[in-house]
Amino acid sequence: MKKITVAKGDGIGPEIMDATLRILFAAGAEIETEEIEIGEKVYTRGHTAGIEPGAWESLQRTRVFLKAPITTPQGGGYKSLNVTIRKTLGLYANVRPCISYHPFVTTKHPVMDVVIIRENEEDLYAGIEHRQTQEVTQCLKLITKPGTEKIIRFAFEYAKTYGRKKVTCFTKDNIMKLTDGLFHHTFDEISKEYPEIESEHWIVDIGAAKLADTPENFDVVVMPNLYGDILSDVAAQITGSVGLGGSANIGTGYAMFEAIHGSAPRRAGQDLANPSGLLLGAIQMMVYIGQPKVAEKVHNAWLKTLEDGIHTYDLYDEASSKQKVGTEGFADAVIERLGQKPTTLPVVSYASASQPKLSEYTPGKPEKKELVGVDIFLDWDEAGRNAEKLGGELSKHSAGPLSLQLITNRGVKVYPEGMEETFCTDHWRCRFSSKKMDQVTASRDVIDLMASLESAGFDIIKTENLYRFDGKLGFSLGQGQ
Repeated sequence: MKKITVAKGDGIGPEIMDATLRILFAAGAEIETEEIEIGEKVYTRGHTAGIEPGAWESLQRTRVFLKAPITTPQGGGYKSLNVTIRKTLGLYANVRPCISYHPFVTTKHPVMDVVIIRENEEDLYAGIEHRQTQEVTQCLKLITKPGTEKIIRFAFEYAKTYGRKKVTCFTKDNIMKLTDGLFHHTFDEISKEYPEIESEHWIVDIGAAKLADTPENFDVVVMPNLYGDILSDVAAQITGSVGLGGSANIGTGYAMFEAIHGSAPRRAGQDLANPSGLLLGAIQMMVYIGQPKVAEKVHNAWLKTLEDGIHTYDLYDEASSKQKVGTEGFADAVIERLGQKPTTLPVVSYASASQPKLSEYTPGKPEKKELVGVDIFLDWDEAGRNAEKLGGELSKHSAGPLSLQLITNRGVKVYPEGMEETFCTDHWRCRFSSKKMDQVTASRDVIDLMASLESAGFDIIKTENLYRFDGKLGFSLGQGQ
């Protein structure tokens, strides 16, 4: 008997959770549930993460979490519960199968079976944001080597475990050459360890267009957090319904399973909601906890229910559906078909199913790190915002090998040789280094330079040191450098 932690959530959450658990128990699931409260009521009691301290004790005991959707109150500085749980428990891999169920669910893409694997802990979802000037805010995009290696290796191991033939990587490394560049480079390196699996890379914009147009050309797709969040919903929708999407969040010691849709409070308490998304998440859970026969029985019964035209309101179509049912009626229909298999849709087998091999990150050899410059960001809003004037003033200041090389505004070079037509805000990046960025400097030089600028009245809002690692630049170049 496996203990799991269950949260019924908000809105339609309690209804679809009750239906899901009823189906699992009818199929012979050997689970024992511990219920915790999360979501709106917890938020409004003053817990900004939507979960109380005592709930963590249950999660630490069971290490498996089946979670219904929640409602996050508007305003008030409330944090995303999903992000909190994923990062606290190290659930670095998000797995979302996106499958078409043609002709029983209307879709423009009848041949689609794609698994989106999304990095779950970093990228812009680190949530590190700052307001730096009156006009400019920033969000830090953090891509780490450990996080990247873990998720990409997981994607290939998933493909290997489930007999998938190809893994595709989406990034935007033509623009973000260091962050997305690290993700792409790591993908290329790890793919060499799996010669039996085809690998390819797409720039995310054209890759997303291809995914939306010809999803049958993709198999497993791995992405950084933000792209994965957006495109997993897109992929689920083009199968016919986001409401059918189930999701697994996997880490080395914990796992969370859920539907990808929201709490739909307007549909709550009406016996209307489709429990399929949560049920498909629970099927992934049953495989994870080592009960694949139960997963197989439930999944095939669910497919047979779809085939038989027994649909909830969101899928009901007079042309193809035979009976409209509510949440409880749909659960009853699935239970009645336990032990049956679909005849048109592919039969699911989890007989040899296992969890993808999870790996820990092994640090590489230390690299030689050398300081060669500094980017100093200024809040400067003199009349006219004349970059030439700012550059002339800053050029009077230097320390050691550090002297002004360029100024950018929103990433565009405005000094030297800027263009008058370039629109500028009050936020300026000023790069100080040797001319060829080949002279090593010291922290003392950076401090002396900042002191000189501060004494001249400049408002320094941020600095970023510029390093070489084993002789390679660890920062992006400005235009003309």
